[in-house]
Amino acid sequence: MEILAPAVSDYLLENCTPADDLLRELAEETRTKLPDAARMQISHDEGEFLTMLTRLIGARRVVEVGVFTGYSSICIARGMPADGHLLACDVSEEWTAIARGYWERAGLADRIELRIAPALETLRSLPADPVLDMAFVDADKVGYPDYYAELVPRLRRGGLIVLDNVFRGGGALDPNATDEGDIAMRRMNEIVMADDRVDSVMLPVRDGVTLARKR
Repeated sequence: MEILAPAVSDYLLENCTPADDLLRELAEETRTKLPDAARMQISHDEGEFLTMLTRLIGARRVVEVGVFTGYSSICIARGMPADGHLLACDVSEEWTAIARGYWERAGLADRIELRIAPALETLRSLPADPVLDMAFVDADKVGYPDYYAELVPRLRRGGLIVLDNVFRGGGALDPNATDEGDIAMRRMNEIVMADDRVDSVMLPVRDGVTLARKR
């Protein structure tokens, strides 16, 4: 399912703060080196959305589940103050090697801590204290419910969890879909709706983004 018509997509990109040279170069390198996986990279308008959200809530302690080549990490870290800390979780040394280089070039490496390990292990190793300001989840869809279960208790009151790809290209909307990722995302969306710990809104941003704010 095409959520956005090409003309609408182009218009969105034309009418938000443009990507700088570094982000454009990162996007191009990702497309060139990883053509089969490049679709996993967020669009620039979504990146600007993440930067703005980070700034709006004054986030200093953030967790990212799913780094890929680091575009979203840069967008989040740019919205944080100089003393902010972004814990970036991924399992790929290959993909995050690209990210590391761009974090350095962006002058953000001191704000980003990369952990190469299954994200669920990393999240479960964190203190249980509710100190996180924000979390961004854009990883394997089957893992979303477990990531959410670990992250929400660790969010401070007023903290925000951002879930990407909640439409799954339309698969999450189809009750007859049999793909395990579609089933997991439909379950994830139901979990958020039933969770009385948060207020939530699902937005038609690219492939769907849910914002859940801890009460």
